[in-house]
Amino acid sequence: MRRAIGRQLDEEAARREAAETAARTPGALPLSLSTARRVRLWGRTDPNVELVEYAEAISRRIQFNTPPETLKSLASQPHRPPMVTVSIRSDGSVESVTFFVSSGEAAVDTAIRRIIEELRPYPAFPPTLARSYDVVEIRRTWHIAPTTLQLY
Repeated sequence: MRRAIGRQLDEEAARREAAETAARTPGALPLSLSTARRVRLWGRTDPNVELVEYAEAISRRIQFNTPPETLKSLASQPHRPPMVTVSIRSDGSVESVTFFVSSGEAAVDTAIRRIIEELRPYPAFPPTLARSYDVVEIRRTWHIAPTTLQLY
């Protein structure tokens, strides 16, 4: 009986040690496969410069390609600045658009979704980014003025 208990303790110690080693190994996949190749960029800073540059390119595309008529229409409606997370797959397709903070106005939220959808497809990930991630989640706060759209 003592031998069985000893073997069980040895097996548990080996599992713990393997888990600790895997956690320390760079590039090791986390236990959850659903988030294994997903990265979140909330803000404008990250050690991965290529990730930041990609997110900035997406933000610029949205800012500079939103029609002026749409901006005037949205700015005229009372709303607060929404915080929006756009999930983009490595091929440039949009996986989801999620409002972390709503604008408080359904028409504004719908228009933001439409703006994001109309600009599809977005550029595919650069090769080095695509090797590391399948989905990039970019969260920005949208400040809408009659003549400009700022994504912070």
